[in-house]
Amino acid sequence: MEDWAEIRRLHRAEGMAIKAIARQLGVARNTVRSALASDGPPVYRRPSKGSLVDAVEPEIRKLLRVDARMPATVIAERIGWEHSMTILKDRVRLIRPEYAGVDPADRIVHQAGEAAQMDLWFPAPRIPVGFGQAAMLPVLVMTLTFSRYLSAVMLPSRQGGDLVAGMWQLISQVGAVSKTLVWDREAAIGGKGKVTALAAAFAGTLATRVVLAPPRDPKFKGMTERNNQYFETSFLPGRQFSSPTDFNMQMADWLPRANARTIRSLGGRPVDVLGEDLAAMTVLPPHPPATGLTTRVRLSRDYYVRIDRNDYSVDPRFIGRLVDVTATLSRVVVVCDGTVVADHARAWASAAVITDPAHVEIAKGLRRQFSDAKRERERAAAAAGQRPTMVRDIADYDTLFGIGFDTGKDAA
Repeated sequence: MEDWAEIRRLHRAEGMAIKAIARQLGVARNTVRSALASDGPPVYRRPSKGSLVDAVEPEIRKLLRVDARMPATVIAERIGWEHSMTILKDRVRLIRPEYAGVDPADRIVHQAGEAAQMDLWFPAPRIPVGFGQAAMLPVLVMTLTFSRYLSAVMLPSRQGGDLVAGMWQLISQVGAVSKTLVWDREAAIGGKGKVTALAAAFAGTLATRVVLAPPRDPKFKGMTERNNQYFETSFLPGRQFSSPTDFNMQMADWLPRANARTIRSLGGRPVDVLGEDLAAMTVLPPHPPATGLTTRVRLSRDYYVRIDRNDYSVDPRFIGRLVDVTATLSRVVVVCDGTVVADHARAWASAAVITDPAHVEIAKGLRRQFSDAKRERERAAAAAGQRPTMVRDIADYDTLFGIGFDTGKDAA
């Protein structure tokens, strides 16, 4: 290499003849002529000795022509390969693209206000949820694809009502909605490849649309997938949480720092680009969409309603009537003909019984009124000479055996 460079320098810069250069450097004149004729420095190339695979390459190509995705192990079996699998796999890997075709991936350019990627993150720590229980709870993560702005909230479940409630909370905090909401095939959003009626109604109210990722394609919403890993490494380490509320408070305190970091691919900070993103988004509707878990039941003599695996007491004066139960992320509200007949903090545990002491007192008063009315009817029947009905009130057996009517429904 040094002789080649020096030969060219002496010839071009010094104007020395080939014979003089050969004498000064101690090389043959043909070596000087070759250096001056070449366009690049000399490179040593070891002659190829061939490979055992060369003899069977036509057979390999024949099999790949039939099935371009045929595994190398199957190819080895078909051609009776008895040598090293490494050299066979290397050759198959080299020639397979000639038959598999080319599937180029374009660089995605995200437009302002175009999309928000949604995903569920499941942090490993089990969060205390009361009633002596702890659970691994989902965290809904939203990433605006243009500004990379992050927001997240822990949810009590991954049921559809809770997911749309979480989406509405994050979207309303941002102040506008992207033109598309990108989801993977989460069961409550589009587990069968079609957007559920609940998710479609939510999107319609907000004048946006839900886009489902293709099956087994995590790169489709890779931005928020990477943010889940970012939470694992930057938010979670060293933290302890006493409740879901504590988790959400710590997350809310940390997110402004996350959105103030400089992102190389963005060339700036999400908080600085958010304004441009918001300007291109759709304004929020004047009325919020319907969210949360809902059910309608007839209130039984046991004046409790069940929603999300927990029982909540209801004003017993509405026994026998239809009531509408709605569970938001924080409250459980029961309504009968426009009247609120129960309002409880939502329990994130399971198999819990939540009782309002006022409902218990009302039930006791109703039982006394029922017993007094019954005794009055029996006295009136006796005074009229009617034979009394030989049926004992069930409450008498409760009193006899010392069993209270509200046993097992103590306030939690």
